[in-house]
Amino acid sequence: MPAPLTSLEPKAPSPVLTTSTTRVLEPADLSGALAVLDQEPVANAFVTARVLDSGLEPPQLGGEMWGYYRRGRLVSLCYAGANLVPVGAGPAAVRAFADRALRQGRRCSSIVGPLAPTARLWTHLEPYWGPAREVRGRQPLMATERAADVTPDPLVRRMRKDEMDLVLPAAVAMFTEEVGVSPLEAPDGGLAYQSRVAETVGTGRCFGRVEDGRVVFKAEIGAVTPHACQLQGVWTAPEYRGHGLATAGLAAVLRHALAEVAPVVSLYVNDFNAPALAVYRRLGFVEAGALMSVLF
Repeated sequence: MPAPLTSLEPKAPSPVLTTSTTRVLEPADLSGALAVLDQEPVANAFVTARVLDSGLEPPQLGGEMWGYYRRGRLVSLCYAGANLVPVGAGPAAVRAFADRALRQGRRCSSIVGPLAPTARLWTHLEPYWGPAREVRGRQPLMATERAADVTPDPLVRRMRKDEMDLVLPAAVAMFTEEVGVSPLEAPDGGLAYQSRVAETVGTGRCFGRVEDGRVVFKAEIGAVTPHACQLQGVWTAPEYRGHGLATAGLAAVLRHALAEVAPVVSLYVNDFNAPALAVYRRLGFVEAGALMSVLF
């Protein structure tokens, strides 16, 4: 196996950096990290939300935040947790992040981020970490600033904390359909996934339509920042598809998100999912960029 790439690794916690290098960021680096993230607030919503919620404290962050410095200035980031996510990363930064990832070893279950830097990162890592289970080469990032002229479903409502038994089967079905493997097959038996679902429900960010004692439509407001929020976990029970349920349901969630959560609502979707793309366009979402995902 070829030797990993090399880069300078400062030993002091907050060194004076005069060359291009990377290091793990700390809470004292919060303002610098946010300055990088704010350059693309919609595309970076997921990482920004993690940073704001954690203050860059590792236990709360759920991983590490790597910073790439050029001539002493923080210019790029890479979130290294369950996902590996490059932020504002040009070719030199991507190479440095690949170096660190190779030396650390793969700990993530996916690589996801803006298309160009993610593709470059995977080019460096694939000889060592490949083959991937699946590579989704282009996923449109879509966003909107206003509610569409679509009548919202009056039966879509915020799910309550005591309704986890209703939400979880729908969440597992959505995850399995989207990712190709059940979250309950994880080494921990799905405990971490169930905890994340419970957190979404507990914070009032999970919405659904319940019929005959089961959730037949659901959507969640995931990452939230002052600039944007991101919809996730959109799912309709198979037998209810093709009847406008998702369009009306998302119209209800979209109106809530714009009125109470953030001025811009975003999401990303697989480019081969024509029905979902049609729904999002009907709701006024327009393409604001493109992401790429590598699934292990």
